[in-house]
Amino acid sequence: MKARVTVMLRDGVLDPQGEAVRHALGALGFAGVEGVRQGKLIEIDLAATDPATAEAEVRAMCEKLLANTVIERFTVEIL
Repeated sequence: MKARVTVMLRDGVLDPQGEAVRHALGALGFAGVEGVRQGKLIEIDLAATDPATAEAEVRAMCEKLLANTVIERFTVEIL
């Protein structure tokens, strides 16, 4: 079973990497870009066979290691 985790900064938290990308896109001629938020995509192979168990396990991974829940939010998708 596979899981896909998307980690993004919470709204209101400054995203210097996203701002650097937005600036670079403007310098390359992409004038219509008003904002960029950059995050992480993590794919995990799991031994679990029950989707509910797998999701609970991945959520625990996110809360303990994969995401800084103070400034980041995450979503879990079981594939």
